[in-house]
Amino acid sequence: MVPNERDDFDERSDFDERDDFDERSDFDERDDFDERNDRNHEEQAVTMPENWWIYRGTGVPHDGIAALPPAPAWRSFGDWVDSEEELPPPPADDATGPTARRLGRTRQATAYQADEREIHLVNLALHLRRPLLITGKPGVGKSTLAYAVAHELGLGPVLRWSVSSRSTLRDGLYTYDAIGRLHEAGLRAPRHDGDPAGDRQPPAIGQFLRLGPLGTALLPWRTPRVVLIDEIDKSDIDLPNDLLNVFEEGEFEIPELQRLGPGPQEVAIADPGRRATVRGGHVRCAHFPLVVLTSNGEREFPSALLRRCVRLEIQPPTEERLAAMVAAHLGADRSEDGLRRAELITEFLRRQREDGADLANDQLLNALLMAERGLWGSGPGRDVIHDVLLRPLNES
Repeated sequence: MVPNERDDFDERSDFDERDDFDERSDFDERDDFDERNDRNHEEQAVTMPENWWIYRGTGVPHDGIAALPPAPAWRSFGDWVDSEEELPPPPADDATGPTARRLGRTRQATAYQADEREIHLVNLALHLRRPLLITGKPGVGKSTLAYAVAHELGLGPVLRWSVSSRSTLRDGLYTYDAIGRLHEAGLRAPRHDGDPAGDRQPPAIGQFLRLGPLGTALLPWRTPRVVLIDEIDKSDIDLPNDLLNVFEEGEFEIPELQRLGPGPQEVAIADPGRRATVRGGHVRCAHFPLVVLTSNGEREFPSALLRRCVRLEIQPPTEERLAAMVAAHLGADRSEDGLRRAELITEFLRRQREDGADLANDQLLNALLMAERGLWGSGPGRDVIHDVLLRPLNES
C-alpha cells in the first residue's frame, strides 16, 4: 500500500473509531437516562398523596383510624354488627403497664423512624385488611414497626405471639387447661363421709380457657387490634399453611365451648386482667386486625401465604435514621466535642457496608450508652466497645 493510501486508511479508521465511540457514548447516555427514569418512576410509584394515609409515621398519636374507609367487599367481616358503638374499644396502652415494662417498646414506638416506603405498605395493609409480612436482618426494627403503628393510631397494646419451633395454630388462638378444671371439680365434689361441705357445681369452663394473642385480636373490637406474630420463620413447616383459613375467614371456633350450647361464656383474653364473652364457641372479628408477621429470612414461605400478605423488606437504616433513632432514645449528645456519636455511627455503618457485618440497632445503642458512661475514655474501654458490644452477629 502506498503512503497516501495508508494515510487515507488511517484517517478513515480514526473516523470509524470516533464514530464507534460516539455511538457507544450515545448508547451509554441513553442507558443512564433510562436507568435514571426507571429510578424516578419507582420513587414516584412509592410516593403517594398523603391524604389517603391512615398511619403517617410521625410517632404522634392521633385519631386517623376513624378515617379508615370501609373494607373491600371481599374482606368485610362486620356485616353482622348492628352498631359499632356497641363494640368494646381496645384497652388503653398504659406506658407503665406490663407490656411496656417487659418489652420496653413504648419509647421505641415514638422513636421509630419509618421511611416513606414502610408507611406506604403499612397503609396498604390497613386499607386492604391484609397481613403485613416484614422481612429483614435481626435488629433492623421489624417488630418495633408494629408497636409504632399501634401507638400512633391508638389501637391498644400490641398482642404479641412469639413463635417457636413447637408453636401451633391453637397456641395463638386459645389454650384450655382441662387438667386444671378436672382437679378443681374434684376438690368441689362431696366427701365420702357424707359431709355436705363444698360446692357441688362444676367450675365454669371460662376460668380455665384463655384466648391467645391472635384469638384476642379476632374478637369484635370497635377498631382493629395489632397482633404481632414474631419470627414466624422459626415455626414448624405446617404453621404458615394452618394460618391461611383464619386469615381468609377472620373467625375460628372453640369446640370446648361449642359443646356447652349457644349460650354466652366468659373467658380470659391476652390483655392482662381482662375477660370477654364468647357465644356458642364462635369468635368472629368485626374489623380484621393488623396482623404483622416478622421473619429474619431464614426460610421460604408457601405462595398461598405470600399472596395473602403485603410484603415489606426493611433495609438497614441510613446514617440519618440511625442518628434520629439514637437521639430519640438517648437524648442530645452530651459529649464535649460532639463527635463521639458520629464516630460510632460511622464505624457501625462502615462495618455493615464494607465488612458485611451483621449488626443490630440495639448493639449500637448499647455501645453509645456505655461510651457515654465512661467506657470511651480509655483505649481498653474502646476495645471493649468495638470487640464486644459491636461484635458482628455473623462472627463466630
